[in-house]
Amino acid sequence: MAYVRNDQIVTVILAGGRGSRLDPLTRDRAKPAVPFGGAYRIIDFTMSNCLNSGLRKILILTQYKAMSLDRHINMGWQKYFCRELGEFADVVPPQQRIDENWYQGTADAVYQNIYAIEKEQPEYVVILAGDHIYKMDYRKFVDYHIERGADVTIGVLKERCELASRRFGVLQVDRDNRVIGFEEKPEHPKPIPGEPEFCYASMGIYVFPARFLFEVLCRDATRRGSTHDFGRDVIPTLIDENRVYAYPFMDENRKKNAYWRDVGTLDSYYEANMDLVAVEPELNLYDELWPIRTYQPNYPPPKFVFADPQRRGQALDSIVCNGTIVSGGTVIRSILGHRVRINSYAWVEDSILFAGVEIGRHCRIRRAIIDKRVRIPEGTEIGYDPEKDRARGFVVTENGVTVIAKAETSGELWEQAAW
Repeated sequence: MAYVRNDQIVTVILAGGRGSRLDPLTRDRAKPAVPFGGAYRIIDFTMSNCLNSGLRKILILTQYKAMSLDRHINMGWQKYFCRELGEFADVVPPQQRIDENWYQGTADAVYQNIYAIEKEQPEYVVILAGDHIYKMDYRKFVDYHIERGADVTIGVLKERCELASRRFGVLQVDRDNRVIGFEEKPEHPKPIPGEPEFCYASMGIYVFPARFLFEVLCRDATRRGSTHDFGRDVIPTLIDENRVYAYPFMDENRKKNAYWRDVGTLDSYYEANMDLVAVEPELNLYDELWPIRTYQPNYPPPKFVFADPQRRGQALDSIVCNGTIVSGGTVIRSILGHRVRINSYAWVEDSILFAGVEIGRHCRIRRAIIDKRVRIPEGTEIGYDPEKDRARGFVVTENGVTVIAKAETSGELWEQAAW
């Protein structure tokens, strides 16, 4: 097996997703830029995987409302890459080099940036999604691809057949993990050989030899009827005549069960966040061997004030980020982002508060997601009456989580009529 250096690999992260099912959290930002776990953004997990895997040539393809994501990458990630050594993490908006269209699909996004990839003269290209939460060594992914002499290798999750039929594209493989079929959300998924209850679901991540990728993308660009999507159009056309392999997901989370989450809906996003405040969370954020990096603003440590039994500032079973002050209020099983303030006699339970949120005195907040800079007026209740919350113009999810959109300006107060 020929050795391939890390600097011969270019990584492309697809980060232009609209994330409409996460509205209103994606009303002003792309899905990969949505905060997660208090201090992080969703894309930080893919970026950390790249850095921990030794992959330091990264193109981040953006499209939809990318300013927040662009700012986050520039402020939090550029320090890890040295231009003089050929390293980079470049945010690449649509440039319309080929035609006047925006990206038409995942394959088209890469096709329209062939020039930027080719300029680096890579041997291999790793294509990733920037909107999933997981830990994975991509270098092992590339090595697996090279060992098998594959034309394309697809990252796959081992899923129960009844779950995969509703959520994923499913790969049919032989006993050597060579792909012999692909179906999008099939009613009856083809199981893994020897494991009739399980199947392989596509993670939407790929390894290609660079030259082969360019040829494939150029063919797809001129194919009539194609939606120019890797999973829907490109991969199915390669299976019969090319060496396509499945790479079973190898988790770097160091827990009993493999961890991978698509936080594509408000309820799945809420549940993944709430898992972090458990005594033994499934996602290990404290692993020094596989650190998750992000932009850390220069705020003071969190502060808890007043020890009076009737007015005690406390946060139990919660995550509290820098700059936050819990001033005489109580926080239970919640995530507080940077610069949050909880005022006296307030009660916050099972909730996610983004940066800059202020909760007024005597407020009661339960099962809520409150976006940046929102100030909740004194005495307000949220999450106790879904119909009342909807009447205020808030989103209430299928599972009863109330979601409040980001305030437009710092410290904005909602109109009193809304309360």
